[in-house]
Amino acid sequence: MIEFLPLLLFAGAIFVLLLGYSVAFSLAGTGLIFAAIGIMTGHFEASFLEAVPNRLFGIMNNAVLIAVPLFVFMGVMLEKSKVAEELLDTMAALFGPIRGGLGISVTVVGMLLAASTGIVGATVVTMGLLSLPTMLRRGYDPKVATGVICASGTLGQIIPPSIVLVLLGDVISSAYQQAQLDQGIYSPKTVTVGDLFLGALLPGLLLVGAYIVYLIFKAIFHPATVPAIPPEERAAMDNMFKRVIFALLPPVFLVGLVLGSILGGWATPTEAASVGAVGAMLLAMARRCFTLPILKEVMRTTTQVSSMVFIILVGASIFSLVFRGYGGDDLVRNFLSDLPGGVFGAVALVMLVIFLLGFFLDFIEITFVVVPIVAPILLAMGLDPVWLGVMIALNLQTSFLTPPFGFALFYLRGVAPESISTMQIYRGVIPFIMIQLVALIALAQWPALATWLPNLVYG
Repeated sequence: MIEFLPLLLFAGAIFVLLLGYSVAFSLAGTGLIFAAIGIMTGHFEASFLEAVPNRLFGIMNNAVLIAVPLFVFMGVMLEKSKVAEELLDTMAALFGPIRGGLGISVTVVGMLLAASTGIVGATVVTMGLLSLPTMLRRGYDPKVATGVICASGTLGQIIPPSIVLVLLGDVISSAYQQAQLDQGIYSPKTVTVGDLFLGALLPGLLLVGAYIVYLIFKAIFHPATVPAIPPEERAAMDNMFKRVIFALLPPVFLVGLVLGSILGGWATPTEAASVGAVGAMLLAMARRCFTLPILKEVMRTTTQVSSMVFIILVGASIFSLVFRGYGGDDLVRNFLSDLPGGVFGAVALVMLVIFLLGFFLDFIEITFVVVPIVAPILLAMGLDPVWLGVMIALNLQTSFLTPPFGFALFYLRGVAPESISTMQIYRGVIPFIMIQLVALIALAQWPALATWLPNLVYG
């Protein structure tokens, strides 16, 4: 019975979460309750809890995590200052003359917006409010419209730079060092957030390309579902050159500058995020949208999101300490090592568990609770850390799209008009889920899709 206490701890945390309690306090509270029971029964060493202050100080002292509030500020500022709305209008005007052009515009803008925020809910809601009424008014099939919005909104899981990859990169880096130390390697190699950015870039762009190819396919074989913008509407649009110069190029240049400075080694993720935050304010000033009420709203949202991330990290740290104190690491390691199929079986099971947890937990909880437990074990089996990180991000993106529990579906349902049924949203995302699964299989079959670019750039 004692050896199964780590599983009871994990099940207890899931149960408390399903009761509706806050994630951070559910994790910390469950961990401390099990620790207290273990101390009283003699099954848990109280000395494990002495590491809590060091863990909390490590969180406060982690320079990489400072990028989180800065990236959130950048994304929210672009949203509140109407930069995203103007960007969507301009892209729609550019691609409007062709069938499926509006859907392609939503995909590209969703990619840029998702990359700047990395918050699935914010991107899906924003794109739903901005583009769904326009797409429906211009005759798009509701299933296609909702599918494109949900799929493009989840691209923040895989398109750099985003807070998802920042957090995941930090956790994978720690897990990789731990895996090497467990193997007796006392001069461990390192993997950085920049490595993960580079690793995710090619799979992310291929995924965007696959979405666009699907829309072109719909335009060729089912043209009525993705009509072009009527000529009279296009004629009413003002100077296209001016639109491109002032609405399209600045935000694209900003995202490119942030990402390029990280990938080129000119700046750390935190430094690049600060450039992005300042750049977003400058774009808002150029549009004369940088007002005190907007600044207050952006700062309030940034504070709320950042506080949520860090308090969850604190709760997850306490939970993982108690889990390790009960020997949970050894239990998971032995279980994964004894699975039939070796490394393939272990990876397949972990990916399935993460996929299912994605129905109930956000990426932050999964990144801070599940990944630190399984990643050191998988990396000790010889897996590439960049490949593993990209696989997890792509897997979570697929989970957030999958009915009936995908987060993206719930977010869009909240802002979609009543004329759109839930079943239409579910049916709309099915083709994109198929694309995601093909991408996952391709990445599993050819790890070089994730590892080639980091090896090329960093040698």
